[in-house]
Amino acid sequence: MSSLNERLEQAFKEALKSQQAVALSTLRMLKTAVRHKEVELKRPLAEDELQAVISNQAKQRREAMAEYAKAGRPDLAKKEEEELQVLLSFLPPQLNPEACEAELARIIQEVGASGPKDLGKVMKAAMARLAGQADGKVIQEIAKRRLSA
Repeated sequence: MSSLNERLEQAFKEALKSQQAVALSTLRMLKTAVRHKEVELKRPLAEDELQAVISNQAKQRREAMAEYAKAGRPDLAKKEEEELQVLLSFLPPQLNPEACEAELARIIQEVGASGPKDLGKVMKAAMARLAGQADGKVIQEIAKRRLSA
């Protein structure tokens, strides 16, 4: 059993014992998503695959927060924010924009990208290296800006 999987199980037990409703429901949804992925792949998830599932769940919460805020529902946006914080506790720390920009500059230099046509190569290398540390949309925006300059 992976250490991330063990941390998830431990957090679930603690949330159950201490009756933390938001954490408990979030972890239940996460465990369900993990189980669905395991059934789809017909095997237990590796550490990086588990991290990808958690990242996907966090992305869903961010998108829902934006939609609820746009719809004028701060109560629901706040609930999504609380769920997002639970999910983020299982992911590596997110890179700040400056660190992301510096890392992308190195990646662009390493792959020898020279213009917007090389965005695919840059994104492939960046997503492999920065998986779980930065949002894909942010990486893509920075990469497009740097390649078009």
